[in-house]
Amino acid sequence: MREHPAGPSTEPHPQRWLILIVLCSSIVMVFSNLGAMNVALPTIQTALGASGSSLQWITDAYMLTFAGLLLPFGALGDRWGRKGVLLTGIVIFGVACALAAFSTTAGQVIGYRAIMGVGAALVMPATLSIAAVIFPASERPKAVAVWSAAAGLSGLLGPLTGGLMLRFFWWGSVFGVLVPVAAVVLALVAWIVPTSRDEEQRPLDAVGSALSIVALGCLLFGIIEGPELGWRDPPVVSVFGGALVGFWAYVRWERRARFPMLDPAYFGNRVFTLGAVAAVATFFALYGNFFVQTQYFQFAQGHSPLPAGVRMLPPAAVVFLVAPRVPALLARFGPRATITAGLVITAIGMTIMGTLSPASPYWFAVVPLVLLGTGLAVTMPSATHAIVGSLPSHKAGVGSALNDMTRETGGAIGIAMLGSLLSVGYRQGVSGRLGDFSPAAAEAASDSIGSALGAARELPAEAAEQLRVLAIDAFDRGMNLSSWVTAAALLVVAAIVYRLYPTQRTDIGQAVPAEAGAAASDRLGDS
Repeated sequence: MREHPAGPSTEPHPQRWLILIVLCSSIVMVFSNLGAMNVALPTIQTALGASGSSLQWITDAYMLTFAGLLLPFGALGDRWGRKGVLLTGIVIFGVACALAAFSTTAGQVIGYRAIMGVGAALVMPATLSIAAVIFPASERPKAVAVWSAAAGLSGLLGPLTGGLMLRFFWWGSVFGVLVPVAAVVLALVAWIVPTSRDEEQRPLDAVGSALSIVALGCLLFGIIEGPELGWRDPPVVSVFGGALVGFWAYVRWERRARFPMLDPAYFGNRVFTLGAVAAVATFFALYGNFFVQTQYFQFAQGHSPLPAGVRMLPPAAVVFLVAPRVPALLARFGPRATITAGLVITAIGMTIMGTLSPASPYWFAVVPLVLLGTGLAVTMPSATHAIVGSLPSHKAGVGSALNDMTRETGGAIGIAMLGSLLSVGYRQGVSGRLGDFSPAAAEAASDSIGSALGAARELPAEAAEQLRVLAIDAFDRGMNLSSWVTAAALLVVAAIVYRLYPTQRTDIGQAVPAEAGAAASDRLGDS
């Protein structure tokens, strides 16, 4: 297989569309696990006795390592070869899935999920950067749209696959089913995907990578554990302080580093920065809502995993259908209008989501789910073009990694924040109302709705029903709070994008901002 240079090739690869299909299979493997995991969370909580914060860490451990390692691993692919990095990531992901399937504690699941995030961080930036190399500029927007549609397909398959596995097998099957999938994808990548790398060998920014992981990890720890330990508890205050220091140190280091992981000068370009902000906000809402919504369908409405998974399909189906058509909207209306419209549509969906109750019929829940999918489908291709197209071609791996990092960072913060808001609202709902129950039942019920329903199964019928109704009512309060706060945040971001995004109509799929490109070239020229 011939090797391509670091930048986009002048001669289109003859098998580029077949290669794209194989790359998309890697995306489906990595992304579908998140949807399956969301469906499995209530079952895992029951099987392993996990607390509410443990559920958040089961999801966020994966996303933290995923988001924190995307940039350095994107640079690693640029330096050592993107195909080799992709193959390594698939192997790590598959092995971690096999180990997670047979975990016996929530802590083990969290640990293996973190390792899965390492594998995913190797896989994801390689897929988009390889696509950027093998496709000519004229076809690149269509290829990115297909890439986005594959992410939508993974969202379609994840909840359905997870529900089917839980219908017939134990909870670990949501991980075990991915092991043979990883083996097939590994063989396909080895067979068809070409090698490519950045011919200019640059040192990896280990310090910048470590600082970014520490800063993001401290932030997520504080958000997740704040409701559990108390927002003024010394460990929580300390980690928030650590996050601030970490982010400050990261920016300071990147400004002075000779070979920065991500040159801060890029953020001086509004197209790049606003594209990243829009992506973070969108996945903040989407992933955070999915974390809450799967508990709504199973705990609050009493559905089993498979019907709950089917009920989560509308957003993914809409993304899969709408995303390929967005390039035409982008060409007609420009990125400023499409990104703003996507954020507003998502905000409307979250607002309606905040009016749901346990008694709401499913058709009423479909409306906000469809709006969430539409908002994602409209926003993400435009934001992806803005991010990837704003970096020099030799930074293809870092650019695609940053695009993925915005998704996972937004998702991780969304799960942490919406999960914490859900917890705050829930605990306010049960506060002072558990005096009629035994101390053990009251303590369990104060943690989360899953723990409350588990405790209810040990009570007499009348007391069990009383606790169940109380827990569901408190959960509804927390879900509404998290939805409305998210809607408000999305509208703020939409207003910022509309106000600050450049109004000129440029081909952002090919543009490299002069100020960022010049700064990067000067810094690289110092070597």
